Amino acid sequence: MPSCTDTPVTLTVTESLAAIAAENAGIVRQLLTTATTNSTNSTNSRNSRNSTDDTAGLPTLDQAAAALRGARRVFVLGAGRSGLALRMTAMRLMHLGLDVHVVGEVTTPAIAAGDVLLVASGSGATAAVVRAAETAAASGARVIAITTAPDSPLAALAAVTVVVPAAQKQDHDELRSLQYSGALFEQTVVVLGDAIFHSLWKASGATADELWPRHANLE
Repeated sequence: MPSCTDTPVTLTVTESLAAIAAENAGIVRQLLTTATTNSTNSTNSRNSRNSTDDTAGLPTLDQAAAALRGARRVFVLGAGRSGLALRMTAMRLMHLGLDVHVVGEVTTPAIAAGDVLLVASGSGATAAVVRAAETAAASGARVIAITTAPDSPLAALAAVTVVVPAAQKQDHDELRSLQYSGALFEQTVVVLGDAIFHSLWKASGATADELWPRHANLE
């Protein structure tokens, strides 16, 4: 057992579940609260630069959804648990009928103009993720970044940045989250991915029965 310098806290699994649920609910409330502000800022920014981007006046999450819907192909990348969380989104987008590739798989093709790279990095500075975003941007693809750091190198490369108000991996003071090493961010990535999928699914008009045949049958 590792040595402990602090007095252990007795916490049941039920109490832990309640604490995690409360943190996730808090993040969702913050995201919903900022949605209107982001929409207003995006509209003002669009007007100030006479942008022709049809998504510029939308709230950030809707910009992300619109970019994914209009993409020729979608590429997904994240390191560690963030990557595992985004793989869940990749699967759902595939169920919707999008052409989706997980970066790092041997069958993943070269990214190009018209494609979208969806990435997640709490710090926004994960080296491999930033390098991939640089390559994608240089290739003419759009980058959608999910991060806690709006001023990060990753955010600077992104066409759309979804900022999650959660702790980063090395924020161990428990001020923003009681959970260990970025867990709240990674949980939020899953929830955001499902929300984006749900919006795209409902907009498609497809039924659950129509999506079902795309589920894996070689399991």
